[in-house]
Amino acid sequence: MKRTLFAGVAAIALSGASFPAWAEETPAAAPDAGPTALSQPAMTGPIAANPNPFSFDAGPAGTIYVSGILSGFGQIQTNHASGDHHNQTDITNGQAIVQKTDGLFQFYVQAGTYSLPSLGTPYMRSSKTVDNFYGAVPVAYAKVAPNDSLSIQAGKLTTLIGGEYTFSVENMNINRGLLWNQENAVTRGVQGNYTVGPLAFSLQWTDGFYSDQLKWLTGSATYTIDPANSVAFVGGGNFDESGVQSTATPLAQNNSQIYNVLYTYNADPITIAPYIQYSYVPKNVSLGITHDGSTIGGALLAKYSFGSETPLNGVSLPIRFEYISSSGSASDGTPNLLYGAGSDAWSITFTPTYQYKLFFARAEAAYVGTIDATSGSAFGGTGTKKSQARLTLETGIVF
Repeated sequence: MKRTLFAGVAAIALSGASFPAWAEETPAAAPDAGPTALSQPAMTGPIAANPNPFSFDAGPAGTIYVSGILSGFGQIQTNHASGDHHNQTDITNGQAIVQKTDGLFQFYVQAGTYSLPSLGTPYMRSSKTVDNFYGAVPVAYAKVAPNDSLSIQAGKLTTLIGGEYTFSVENMNINRGLLWNQENAVTRGVQGNYTVGPLAFSLQWTDGFYSDQLKWLTGSATYTIDPANSVAFVGGGNFDESGVQSTATPLAQNNSQIYNVLYTYNADPITIAPYIQYSYVPKNVSLGITHDGSTIGGALLAKYSFGSETPLNGVSLPIRFEYISSSGSASDGTPNLLYGAGSDAWSITFTPTYQYKLFFARAEAAYVGTIDATSGSAFGGTGTKKSQARLTLETGIVF
């Protein structure tokens, strides 16, 4: 399987498909927020970044931009896990961003507090999330860009994998989805980017699920068909076993391979972004993985945004549908990658959103259902409930 992984990543990296030339995952590119809007942090929409962030002239260093995100949420949910809560409020983002975006030497630093709400998992408060995941500086990298087509960056990067970004305001929905739960988010290492015409390629050598071991290769290739349509192929995984295990580093997923095919249609007022995802965890008895396991799933993310000529200017209606299936059974030693080996899950999420200048507010209704879940591995205090519903409100500013 190691040879298969190397061959797959190399094929993606060198093929005529395409890679995003930025340090983020490969969801739909956000609509331009203005002539000086920054490309990072990446914003799928409907929330748009400040089109005119604060900047200053740093002399020989050039122009430095300073921006940020401040947001909080309230949530009510059914069948909460032991240690979680039926209702809660918290800060979802309190982050400042400093970056230099032009010239040979560039950099990006994002620092502050954050939480990572996602469907089907217990909520972890922002204070604990910072300590247990990526620290108070979750994303930071230096970048060398000798020309507009080629760049190399190193540091704490965001993954190339998946159809959703790491932080809530970057995405169509407040809670990330079931497929996102199988993916890494922030990863440490080196990334190369190359663009030629409508093709963009990226290749990462990183520590995967934040393992502090450089044992992952990930490649991405993106083809921009026209201004409204693009397709992306992503593949990556572990090329040498890793026994590291923590909240940020699940053992099975950190020893997995994962592949995406993503399509995006983005032309006002509609965005449609379906993708499919396959992950594979090989058998490794020395790590306690006595049987191989896999997941396969698909998601459809879409939104409709009302234009300035309508009474609902500033209102958007994002929705997400997902289905994911895992292999095996508990009796044959297949690892639990979902809600018990051999379980399936599905979700629907609807997130009406309003933005006025830098202020935004959104409400979200989400439902997760399971099929063939193992008793004790699903929802509720004892893990025996088969579904969970959530109502969430998030509001804040982007500056």
